[in-house]
Amino acid sequence: MVKIVAVCGAGLGSSFACQMAIEQAMQALGVNAKVSHTDTSTISAIINDADIVVSGKNYQKLMEKKNLPKPVVFLDRLVDKAEITEKLTPILKEMGELK
Repeated sequence: MVKIVAVCGAGLGSSFACQMAIEQAMQALGVNAKVSHTDTSTISAIINDADIVVSGKNYQKLMEKKNLPKPVVFLDRLVDKAEITEKLTPILKEMGELK
């Protein structure tokens, strides 16, 4: 099971909406995923419980400063399942979650 965390500034609205879109995209791909959401302040503390981090492009500079040891995907549109699928597919293949 792959663990994915959606991240936004407050860890409430947009990250939760992103979480739901990621769950739908993973289900469509047939990937067994546990998806959660959090805020930018908490991600460093919980990074060991994640395989992939997903955030909005507007948080890219902030997230890059954190030097997270896991793949981080930046989305232009947080609820665009096509963009989520496109950007997560190569990582999932590398992890062996997709053929």
